Amino acid sequence: MKEQKTRPFGIRDKLGYMFGDFGNDFTFLLSSTFLMKFYTDVVGVSAGVVGTIMMIARFVDAFTDVTMGRICDRSPYTKHGKFKPWIRRMCGPVAVASFLMYQGALAGAPQWLKIGYLFITYILWGSVFYTSINIPYGSMASAISADPGDRQSLSTFRSMGGMLAGAFVTMGVPIFAYEKNESLGIDVMVGSKFTVIAGIFSVLAVGCYLLCFNLTTERVKSVAAQETQQKNNVFVMLKNAFKNRALVSIIVASIVMLLAQLTMQAMANYVYPITYGSADLMIVSTLLMGVGMGIAAGVAKPLARKFGKAEVAVATNLFAGILNVALFFIRPESVYVFIAFQALSWLGLGVFTMTSWALITDVIDYSELRNGIREDGSVYALYSFARKLGQAASAGLSGWLLSAIGYTSPDAVTSQIKDGIFNITTLFPGIGLIVLALVLWFWYPLHKKQVDANVEALKAKHENAEK
Repeated sequence: MKEQKTRPFGIRDKLGYMFGDFGNDFTFLLSSTFLMKFYTDVVGVSAGVVGTIMMIARFVDAFTDVTMGRICDRSPYTKHGKFKPWIRRMCGPVAVASFLMYQGALAGAPQWLKIGYLFITYILWGSVFYTSINIPYGSMASAISADPGDRQSLSTFRSMGGMLAGAFVTMGVPIFAYEKNESLGIDVMVGSKFTVIAGIFSVLAVGCYLLCFNLTTERVKSVAAQETQQKNNVFVMLKNAFKNRALVSIIVASIVMLLAQLTMQAMANYVYPITYGSADLMIVSTLLMGVGMGIAAGVAKPLARKFGKAEVAVATNLFAGILNVALFFIRPESVYVFIAFQALSWLGLGVFTMTSWALITDVIDYSELRNGIREDGSVYALYSFARKLGQAASAGLSGWLLSAIGYTSPDAVTSQIKDGIFNITTLFPGIGLIVLALVLWFWYPLHKKQVDANVEALKAKHENAEK
């Protein structure tokens, strides 16, 4: 593996990589947090149907993610690298597809047209265009630097980008897209306003992607891997993947993590305006969540360096899971007690979020040692597909559970439905986070001692290859 002679890794790369996930989450968080709310309350499609469409799309991703990973691995190196060019090519299409999903004028259309329109635009956004920019972006981390410390910094800054986008999305939407319905006594979403917000976020996403493209530099070039990949095919890659304990376990962990995290995010659209009576409370929750994530960003790297990324993730996710289960039993009448528990949960989850992207670079290193070939794009594609399974499972589970408790629209809510919304918001994420901690401790093999050994082994291997 050769490193090009270029400017050293620094704050410019960190900021550029941060803006990449800033751009990603302007469309991703809008979908994961508000798509179901928009289609149930504005367009008039049942939560079960929306969740099912999201899950169907993830089966499409099984092909598009892996295909894009192989395309990345086989892409030629250019003066900008092999991953960066895809960010510039696809930033426009992913932004346009995101905007098209949120058209409030669909409310009066026939049901078959609403469902068909959602299916087509969601597939275009998530399975085609988002895949074609997210796979290169995620794979690029291991090409920006080979140093584990630098990669942890990239993981932290990536998570910070997602956190900043999350603040824009989860705070901006309640402020501008909701209005108080006096007869119902709750806040409701206004479709035309949400459509405008979706357009603004799409424009901001493009700007962030272009900043990522211009600020980052690819330094690590794997010549040997590129030559070997021509002899390797997708079936060999999949065979190696299923034998890879580190990859399989981190895939399971990611699915469980997203199932918990996105259920918390999606259900905030229901628990605050319906159970507690005000969408504005989401803003307070988001501010405190941001504080928790900010603290997590500050402590994640030193804790990971001292104790190990996986070890820290186990402790913090167990903490967050126990808090959510406790919240289920306490059932506070005060929304501020509820918000305080949620904020502490996000602090625990935030530490894992800050280290999660560095974990996958550890898996890429582990895979190279096992298989003798470095396939950044392919490994990341499988990981990305797993994350999408988690997203889909969260959307499907939330949708089906909302349908199961009888939720149809804000004007048909009973006390029993309110209790059901609270149960979904607390119990399911709590169980998920505890399971996540158990997976990382008992199944995932790359704890600190093994990661340090892998780094040294790869360093020796690459030094010998250059002689």
